[in-house]
Amino acid sequence: MAPPPVNAAFGALLAAALLGTAFDRRAVAVVVAAAMLPDLDAVASLAVPGATNALLHAVWLPLAVGVVLRWDTRVRDASRLRERFGRRGVRVAWVALAAFLVAGVGPDLFGREGVNLLYPLHDTYYLVDGAFLFSTEDGVVQTFVSGGAGGPGILPLETLGTTDSHAIPTFANPDGRPGLSLGAERELALVRTGWQLVVVASAVALLAARFRWEGKERAAGGSTDAADGADDIDDIDDIDADDIDADDIDSGDPEVGR
Repeated sequence: MAPPPVNAAFGALLAAALLGTAFDRRAVAVVVAAAMLPDLDAVASLAVPGATNALLHAVWLPLAVGVVLRWDTRVRDASRLRERFGRRGVRVAWVALAAFLVAGVGPDLFGREGVNLLYPLHDTYYLVDGAFLFSTEDGVVQTFVSGGAGGPGILPLETLGTTDSHAIPTFANPDGRPGLSLGAERELALVRTGWQLVVVASAVALLAARFRWEGKERAAGGSTDAADGADDIDDIDDIDADDIDADDIDSGDPEVGR
């Protein structure tokens, strides 16, 4: 499975790209947490056989959450999510769901260990493996979509086995089987390849730049509001008492004193 910092980095990139005006530290934390959530099924594998890349990587949980979100925000007369958190909360919820799928499940589906997409209804680990390139001899070559009878179909899904035959070792469960392996060697991978390091570094740099820009925008907005308030005070000070006609002051006039 992809190292947790890689999932978090993909989630951070999605947060910076999709949150829009809802972008802040709390919203980014929610999206990044959603991106890392699927990897918790590795802990569940200590008790549930073959839970790694299956229990929280299957399509059922995000599908159910997506249906509930759409019903609450698009179909329901009064959205409970919008009433409590506003439009900002709705955006954060949808971006978090995207991060769960794209940043949490995606790297494992296109990685080495694969994902048990239909678990537990259909117990098979799938891996998407293909290529898209240009050759001076063969021209454009791609293996992701094939219309032939012997082709892989829309995606080149490879089967890697079932929960009984395909054990995925993790830091929480080194042998991928139920039970504690107290004497087993444990490895916590932060990055495994150079491109993963590039993704993590890019996400850190982008978030730093985005937070700095947002801070400057808030500071500029606060300065503008303060300047507008000072101008209003100056306008009040410029009013001369002689300009006020005593005849205009009527205790019965509802406009007086406003």
